[in-house]
Amino acid sequence: MLHSFPVAKSGQVIGLLGGSFDPPHYGHVHITTSALTRFGLDRVWWLVSPGNPLKKNGPAPLEHRMQAARGIMHHPRVTVTDIEARLGTRYTAQTLVALRRRYPGVRFVWLMGADNLAQFHRWQDWRWIMDNVPVGVIARPGDRISARLSKTAKIYAAAKLPGRASHILGHAQAPAWSFINLPMSHHSSSAIRARGEW
Repeated sequence: MLHSFPVAKSGQVIGLLGGSFDPPHYGHVHITTSALTRFGLDRVWWLVSPGNPLKKNGPAPLEHRMQAARGIMHHPRVTVTDIEARLGTRYTAQTLVALRRRYPGVRFVWLMGADNLAQFHRWQDWRWIMDNVPVGVIARPGDRISARLSKTAKIYAAAKLPGRASHILGHAQAPAWSFINLPMSHHSSSAIRARGEW
């Protein structure tokens, strides 16, 4: 079952946290609420993806993951959405192009864990993403060093905002990215699946 498109007004800064959420967990909640304040966002949308092109095995059914995400994420400024399924996009760059077209005047910020930054150069049209949309990187346990030494971090070193300026990320001109460290949280979707809890 597809859900309605989320509402956004021109001038708003909206963080986009994409992923399979297979399953969603309190680590996702923690980085979302932290991103709201640390990156100065008006709202965050969870983009529960139909599937990850970089993963061999498909996730649980989309509606099942949507229900689980809505069951765990309770915040008035966070929306859980299946917008990628509605738009028919498969890659992040395609999604961002479609969202910018659909929501003129809205400022989008792409949110991702530091583990994603470490292999971001493998994403389709990754340079277009960096050049057109501010990116907020949230450090999770064990991913900090590989992210800071990544190809993307090196190429876009001059576009990195200092940590104390992370709150202006949504109003910065791309390319712009910011890296924030959060207290350790060991929640992991893959670990939950390995324990047979999903």
